[in-house]
Amino acid sequence: MVNQNPEQIARDEIDGLLEQAGWSVQDKKKIDFSASIGVAIREYQTDVGPADFVLFVDKQAVGVIEAKPESWGDKITTVEGQSQGYANAKLKWVNNSQPLRFVYESTGVITRFTDGADPHPRSREVFNFHRPETLSTWLKEPKSLRGRLQDFPPLIEDGLRDCQITAITNLEESFKQDKPRALVQMATGSGKTFTAITASYRLLRERVSAKRILFLVDTKNLGEQAEQEFMSFVPNDDNRKFTELYTVQRLKNQYIAKDAQVCISTIQRMYSILRDEPLDESLEEENPAEQFTKPKEPLSVVYNEKIPPEFFDVIIIDECHRSIYNLWRQVLEYFDAYLVGLTATPDNRTFGFFRKNVVSEYDHEKAVADGVNVGNEIFVIETEKTKQGGKIEAKQQVERRERSTRRKRWEQQDQDEAYTSKQLDRDIVNPDQIRTVIQTFKGALPTIFPGRQEVPKTLIFAKTDSHADDIIQTVREEFGESNQFCKKVTYRVAKDNLDAEGKLVDKGEDPKSILSQFRNDYYPRIAVTVDMIATGTDVKALECLLFMRDVKSKNYFEQMKGRGTRTLDKDSLQKVTPSAPSAKTHYVIVDAIGVTKSVKTASQPLITKPSVPLKDLAMGVLMGASDSDTVSSLAGRLARLDKQLDDKERARIAEKAGGTPLLMIVGELFNAIDGDRVEQKALEIACQPVGTDPGDDARNKAQQQLVSQVANVFNRELIDLIDTIRRDKEQTIVHDDLDKVIKAEWDGETTENAKVLTKEFSEYLQVQADEIDALSIYFHTPARRSEVTYPQIKALLEKLKQERPKLAPLRIWQAYAHLDNYQGENPLTELTALVALIRRVCGLDSEITTFSSTVRKNFQDWIMKYHASGGSNKFNEQQMQWLHAIRDHISSSFHFERDDLDMTPFDAKGGLMGMYQQFGDKMDWVIEELNRELVA
Repeated sequence: MVNQNPEQIARDEIDGLLEQAGWSVQDKKKIDFSASIGVAIREYQTDVGPADFVLFVDKQAVGVIEAKPESWGDKITTVEGQSQGYANAKLKWVNNSQPLRFVYESTGVITRFTDGADPHPRSREVFNFHRPETLSTWLKEPKSLRGRLQDFPPLIEDGLRDCQITAITNLEESFKQDKPRALVQMATGSGKTFTAITASYRLLRERVSAKRILFLVDTKNLGEQAEQEFMSFVPNDDNRKFTELYTVQRLKNQYIAKDAQVCISTIQRMYSILRDEPLDESLEEENPAEQFTKPKEPLSVVYNEKIPPEFFDVIIIDECHRSIYNLWRQVLEYFDAYLVGLTATPDNRTFGFFRKNVVSEYDHEKAVADGVNVGNEIFVIETEKTKQGGKIEAKQQVERRERSTRRKRWEQQDQDEAYTSKQLDRDIVNPDQIRTVIQTFKGALPTIFPGRQEVPKTLIFAKTDSHADDIIQTVREEFGESNQFCKKVTYRVAKDNLDAEGKLVDKGEDPKSILSQFRNDYYPRIAVTVDMIATGTDVKALECLLFMRDVKSKNYFEQMKGRGTRTLDKDSLQKVTPSAPSAKTHYVIVDAIGVTKSVKTASQPLITKPSVPLKDLAMGVLMGASDSDTVSSLAGRLARLDKQLDDKERARIAEKAGGTPLLMIVGELFNAIDGDRVEQKALEIACQPVGTDPGDDARNKAQQQLVSQVANVFNRELIDLIDTIRRDKEQTIVHDDLDKVIKAEWDGETTENAKVLTKEFSEYLQVQADEIDALSIYFHTPARRSEVTYPQIKALLEKLKQERPKLAPLRIWQAYAHLDNYQGENPLTELTALVALIRRVCGLDSEITTFSSTVRKNFQDWIMKYHASGGSNKFNEQQMQWLHAIRDHISSSFHFERDDLDMTPFDAKGGLMGMYQQFGDKMDWVIEELNRELVA
């Protein structure tokens, strides 16, 4: 056998690559253009010598290939001048007046490609040569893709968040600069997928006209969610849905529709398609980061003529922090496409893969500052067994249980056996340890979520399926609830539920149905999971995450925490959690395993000083404090407070802050401790160039200056106002361990506290009696109380809230109810509660009574007295309907006037004329009588 030289080996490899891509490789002496649409001719003569290959499409010369031996792989770019020289040369037998557009350099192992029509022609590595049909299509287009990427239309910003506008704008600038990879870092809940779909829409529009986009995910669930978002997306410059404008296909088998413009696929399925092998669909259920079994010998992706490397123009990789490595990386590197990564939690590998081209850097702290996310608090539960493990004594009967079948048997323990905390719920199951955690969690709920009537939506992370089952049974038992109260949620089908042929034997309850219930319905209140809701599952009503498993990966832990960061308005939250007092302001991590203390997680809450009062934090910043813990805690607390404010309260704060909105203050506080900004400022202070080390002293001075600039907005009046509003809005969360769980009992008002509150309330009313009209009437001329109007009571309530939020009417009502041993109904509103309290303080009522009860009783007495007067002085049925309506109006508005007849429900009865028709000249007398008698 004759040994071939390296050049010939390389040319043989190139011949094979060309043939794979659909080219007919021919010798210059045996040219046959009828053999294929694309012909690659070896050693074709030019006026500067023979080119290794000249490419012809439809008999037209379109490109050249410069072949080099494999050893040239590390210096292949040095021959670009040579290959371009052949492209610029005159070809024998061809009257080419322009340089050939497509230029390749190849060793048979590495192939690089340059398109001469690009705005700034630059070579890039490709998996294989482009197919001749592809080059034929490109030649017919007026501009190359990179040329068209210069022509994005102006971005219409309506309906987009600032972070989305930044991400899209910077991504398009990255495309214009022909950067092959770009990373979009956006916090969970800030709209990464919506941003990606908006970018896809703009890529597919006429001026850019990308041919096909691949939206790549790593679990089937994420693919389904992405498909739903594409289907519901309506662009802000067209009233048609995305799927009405463009063809979207979620890949469910090996077939890809030719007209598909957006393909949604798991990376596992795309790998199998490229390998032209059937897919084990169970691989789509589990993300690569959690796969414990790996193929013995990962197989390489091979060329697939049905899906050539140029098949997609752009690939968007969702949750890219976990799907761009190892086996799956070759899927991405197969395609000659721009790569756009989406993640909330990149690590160094992610930054490296995307070549540090971060087009969006929108982290959780910024999202909290902007009101896009909510922050968290951490509540720790420690038990002796969780921390130290335990011991099984010898010579006792112990239970053995098979993990999967749960079959039990009893046997005698031969010798003492110590077990560690890491063995719990894997080798060793201590039911009392699980029970102790759940009992403590239940007992701490009034402390963690004061005033709640139901358990907030809670997700428990378990170690194994067996552990999850033990937790579920214990939760149901300890809370005294039914099956629907606590359920398991999962994506994966248990292998034990599959028969020998892989078919589902016992499907059980559909996981998607359980997840939908958890998201939208009252039940379940608690969900337990092992393998899901780490990413991509939107359960906005989640307010509590209970960790009963540790997490090894920092990124995975951040993704788990991301399930709780979603914001939710008050009405939507109350649909599933009726007793929630406001919009979702934060979520709580209940750490029963030490997950937040592990070095590997190194994740701190925004509010690192939860025990320091908000007022003290603000005063500290005002007085010069600039440490990150203080500034971050203040910003986090203010961001939480903002979610509880109404427009009027925000306006009052902005007025005291010289016109600066509260959220803007929050953003500036975070900016003041942002590492990049501090570093830049430190370089200025140290007079050092970028890239050098300014030193810690310069950094400290820089942060002090940046915080000081923000602190200028604070003044004593602003801080007092914020603190006043906060006391009315904010609830206290007590962070403690098992030894202090008894603080859960602090929920109710004791007799002593009730006496203190009612006394303080009474004294406040008496002090204000001369200044407020409503109080002046009740205290000094009670005979005129029928003249008290709704606006007067409303004014009193507003003043009370501003000056003494601690004396909220409903709180004082509960105190009086406790002292009076009141067992009746509660007030309808704060306003009616306030009127009832005023009557109680003034002595009109000897014990607490709702105002509506007073009105109904007085109405009944007045009617009976009127009817008992004899004669024809009885109201008919139509008149009684009117009187009942007026009674109900007085119950909620305290006073009735003629003008009220123009409002609901009186306008439907004919208004002023309708009442006059029923009562005639007695109409005004009736109104006066009801106003006087019903509030007596």
